[in-house]
Amino acid sequence: MNEAEILKQAFAMPLTSPAFPKGPYRFFNREYLIITYRTDPDILRRLVPEPLEIDRDNPVVKYEFIRMPDSTGFGDYTESGQVIPVSFQGRKGGYTHCMFLNDDPPIAGGRELWGFPKKLASPRLTTETDCIVATLDYGSVRIATATMGYKHVRLEDGPVLASLAAPNFLLKIIPHVDGTPRICELVEYHLQDIDLKWAYTGPCSLKLDSHALAPVNDLPVLEILSASHFRADLTLGLGEVIHDYLANQEHP
Repeated sequence: MNEAEILKQAFAMPLTSPAFPKGPYRFFNREYLIITYRTDPDILRRLVPEPLEIDRDNPVVKYEFIRMPDSTGFGDYTESGQVIPVSFQGRKGGYTHCMFLNDDPPIAGGRELWGFPKKLASPRLTTETDCIVATLDYGSVRIATATMGYKHVRLEDGPVLASLAAPNFLLKIIPHVDGTPRICELVEYHLQDIDLKWAYTGPCSLKLDSHALAPVNDLPVLEILSASHFRADLTLGLGEVIHDYLANQEHP
């Protein structure tokens, strides 16, 4: 295989059998359960990378469970994690702090393409009679449990669509062969072509537990503010680099 052939198909690893296909990546009937809660602003500031800014007067976290039964290239899987509302140069969006999921292609693709902070775990989102039940297990340890009454109150589409269309921010890190950072960038991406099916709210609960390697409880739940349960079709857009942490570093 010559150099031109290598470069032509070098979009993912491994070269001869990539872990995920080229996009676009379209999701059908993507189901969300999002619990928004207030947390400690000092902890948020320690965890959110500059130049992103938090709202110290409104220190909140969105704990998400997302069921993806039909996604091009990635298949059928579920994920769970924490998204922190932030701003970048005055534009409000969400910084993805952690994500846990049960499918290898989106773990590899999410980390290599965008810089999603994805790790392997066992999230679950289902409806049990009159209640939505969501759990996250890391190995044999239960680290998150959320519940919400099923479709109690219809939500207006506008705010939900606005939240889905807002910019999303990621910290992409890829090491050099000597272990130093080769890529260290702040990435922005957007969800596109959104078709919201429905959205509801209802009474909810959220419990987070400690784990050494999945520390979701480092952002403690001080007060639950709201919950939303909705379903949509959408496309996961590719990203752009908005800040390069290595740009001003001296290179040997």
